[in-house]
Amino acid sequence: MLIILFFWYNLIGDIMDIILLLLIIILPLMAQTKITSTYNKYSKELNSINITGKEVARKILNSNGLNNVTISSIEGNLTDHYDPRNKHINLSTNIYKDNSISSVSVAAHECGHAIQDKEGYLFLRLRSSLVPVVNITSRISSIFLLLGFMLEILNLFYLGILLLSVGLLFQLVTLPVEFDASRRGKEELQKLGLITNKDIKGTKKVLNAAAFTYVAGFLASALQIARLILINRNRR
Repeated sequence: MLIILFFWYNLIGDIMDIILLLLIIILPLMAQTKITSTYNKYSKELNSINITGKEVARKILNSNGLNNVTISSIEGNLTDHYDPRNKHINLSTNIYKDNSISSVSVAAHECGHAIQDKEGYLFLRLRSSLVPVVNITSRISSIFLLLGFMLEILNLFYLGILLLSVGLLFQLVTLPVEFDASRRGKEELQKLGLITNKDIKGTKKVLNAAAFTYVAGFLASALQIARLILINRNRR
């Protein structure tokens, strides 16, 4: 009877490990596929105002008294970001120069971050304060996990889990930052008349797809931590 229970216990553990591993792989892949397909679709549809991403960004920034925020084009695809340290928006080449719905949406989203910075948005400030901490913990967490696992030192292993959880906290804080930036961007586009009713559907889809990547990333990281804990328990 004990042998049967032990067999089922290990079988269930193996099945859970496989399920978690599949979810860790599939979730980010689904998110990346979603954002890529949505972005590609609406990058081929011109916005009704015939305005480029750069022009949209400049209009939104100036409207919010952010004339000091600069804009430039960078290489890559969907590499767009706002740098609060030097008050600068970097737009990937296609977003910068194209007049598509995708360009308008992404540019407005990055402006949303600049507005957050100006207003001292709590979660943006919290995320910025976590960056140097995460840079350190992400490097050393794997060392503690590996040593704790190989040497079977439980306290060392769970210290690695704790350090890894700092990165998870960072991702959790990032969620409201990204959703709020999209909300602000969409509101600015409508308030300034930079999109028409014809463009709204596409704009929402682009922004929602981008937000899903952050949700998927957070879930995948949480599942990875759960999987590490499960693996460690199963070998004890």
